[in-house]
Amino acid sequence: MKNRIIIYFTAILLVFTSSLIAQEEKENLFVDSLLNKMTLEEKIGQLVELVTPKSVTKKMLSNGNVSSILGIKDADLANELQQIAVEESRLGIPLLFTNDVIHGYNTTFPIPLAEASSWNPELIEEACRIAAVEAASNGTHLTFAPVVDITRDPRWGRIAEGSGEDVYLGSILAKARVKGFQGNDLKDKSSIGACAKHYVAYGAAEAGKDYNTVDISEITLREIYLPPFKAAVGEGVVSIMSAFNDLNGIPASANYFTLTQILRNEWGFDGFVISDYNSIPELVNHRFAQNKAEAAAKALTAGVDMDIAGNDIKWSVYAPHLDSLITNNIISEDILNESVRRVLRIKYRLGLFENPYVDIEYYKTNMPSFEERQKTALQLAKESIVLLKNQDELLPLKKDLKSITVIGELADNIHHPLGPWNTAPILENVVTPLAGIKNYVSENTEVIYIKGCSVEGIDKSEFGEAIDAAKNSDVVIMIIGETREMSGEAASRSDIGIPGVQLDLVKEITKTGKPVVAVLMNGRPLTIPWLDESVPAILETWFLGDQTGNAVAEVLFGDYNPSGKLPATFPRNVGQIPLYYSHKSTGRPFNEDDKYTAKYLDVDVTPLYSFGYGLSYTQFEYADLRTSKEFYTKDENIDVVLEVTNTGKRNGEEVVQLYITDKFASVTRPVKELKDFQKVFFKAGETKKINFTITPDKLSFYDVYMNKIIEPGEFVISVGGNSHDYITTLFQIIE
Repeated sequence: MKNRIIIYFTAILLVFTSSLIAQEEKENLFVDSLLNKMTLEEKIGQLVELVTPKSVTKKMLSNGNVSSILGIKDADLANELQQIAVEESRLGIPLLFTNDVIHGYNTTFPIPLAEASSWNPELIEEACRIAAVEAASNGTHLTFAPVVDITRDPRWGRIAEGSGEDVYLGSILAKARVKGFQGNDLKDKSSIGACAKHYVAYGAAEAGKDYNTVDISEITLREIYLPPFKAAVGEGVVSIMSAFNDLNGIPASANYFTLTQILRNEWGFDGFVISDYNSIPELVNHRFAQNKAEAAAKALTAGVDMDIAGNDIKWSVYAPHLDSLITNNIISEDILNESVRRVLRIKYRLGLFENPYVDIEYYKTNMPSFEERQKTALQLAKESIVLLKNQDELLPLKKDLKSITVIGELADNIHHPLGPWNTAPILENVVTPLAGIKNYVSENTEVIYIKGCSVEGIDKSEFGEAIDAAKNSDVVIMIIGETREMSGEAASRSDIGIPGVQLDLVKEITKTGKPVVAVLMNGRPLTIPWLDESVPAILETWFLGDQTGNAVAEVLFGDYNPSGKLPATFPRNVGQIPLYYSHKSTGRPFNEDDKYTAKYLDVDVTPLYSFGYGLSYTQFEYADLRTSKEFYTKDENIDVVLEVTNTGKRNGEEVVQLYITDKFASVTRPVKELKDFQKVFFKAGETKKINFTITPDKLSFYDVYMNKIIEPGEFVISVGGNSHDYITTLFQIIE
């Protein structure tokens, strides 16, 4: 019987493998056959994307001068343009329509940094599925997402678009987002292609200034910044976007080492690479290319397949220069052919040659209901909220308070909850914090709203009105933080404190003696030491999208017990930046009793809030952490078990985080590294046994020769609710 089962499954595997080989051969035959029919002009056209449909002429499409168009959000227009490309061009090659679907399309979900605070990859994947079908219904074939940049500098505005500072969490969420967008079948009408960006190390920009230089070691590149991209490639991502930054002296959009040697030769990526907007001509600004022709040659030979050319074909670098570069033998047509082959391959995989048009009728009956989409948006928004402080259990608030004063410009604005990079939002779907609070309180509770001040201004004329209202209320809810324009691309800040006079207003309100809850809306970690010292309750809500108000209210009034954990460290001040949990020990690690150690004279060396930190309305106790044995070989899995108990009186979720410390290595290692986590629901008083498996790969690192190795030695396992508070045990790897 056993032999029969083995033979049966072997036969299935052979059939499956044969099917995959047959599909690959069919794809290659189709692409090569088409490529052999193409003129040089048509080949070059397949490497050009324009960013607005207004700039595309019928002649361009019928001549095959354009491969892709960014920014179409209308199915009828998509079909109109596609018809010209498919039915009026010589070869009928379909267009690829792209958009930046970063955190939702019509349904706006929390910004990616907020989503990362949920530590819930399954829910994030679900949100991306919804975004994919909404975008596809309006003509989108490929999204320029996910953003998988790791960053340790909150001054950088685009921290809002990624998953924060940690490699492991960032890699897990990169896979979840790719899977969400692309689904199980790229040809499915509810799927769109994904494009991981910005390749690579864009988040390491010096001084947190967007587009800036990056200079890091190869070990740092391979261990910190590359893994989320590798995870995306492993999940089958169809495209990669090359970044703006200079990387170790070679701009990322002309970097053969990263684009070809690593991405293609080492990882086997067979999708296409597209430049970020204008990043190829900017090689001239980098002073890496003398002119745009040389920029085109360097980018193409390095491995950038498609040029985002701007609003006009004249802005393209590939369109006007590749012809002469090839005919003059400056670059080989074989290189051009390979790039064209990659683009055609992905169009084939997306099913565009079979079904180039948007099936408008399909989406009328196959779109998730509005209620389903908003339910997911609400759940993700709730799980993205992080409780930073709750002195004397001020929260949750009672719903039947006599009077509540809500203060802040952000409380009653439908635009800011959307955050940066919202794609095609429906404004009437946005629930503001003020509206959410009014929805949740008793009908006998008076909710008074006072703007108090603007986010960025210096006008204090409404302070008096706000103070008077606070004096007559049971509690004051201050909605403060950043506008949505203050984070995202080209939105770096040198001062990441609370902008404008908002903090001055909070200080005046606290003088009334009334309990104050600070609700933060922002796209990055902020420096808020005064708030931490002086305000009894603080909620980090980020920009939560459509369901902002309902999510905030459910947490404020206790219908949902907050479970969010920080994906990025909150510094005490900007002088601590870069500040991240997985730092090295140094030769003189911090010791508060020794003057000559790694610390500051003027500020505590520790963060204000550590990576992984987040409170709950209940409490969790960790105990009995152990491994199945003490000694392991390099190729063995390590089974870890512990007990976690909800010792409080409320049900709640806890993100159980597992960190590893390599006590000695041939290359200096971080003090600890996140290697696994589980989000677990506990009833009040409930104890659960939690199991983890540490695979050998989680103990590996790069040596000085860039070999991935596992060394024998002693390791510390730390498990807890954040990167600072945990219990530990030891194990050893032997030869």
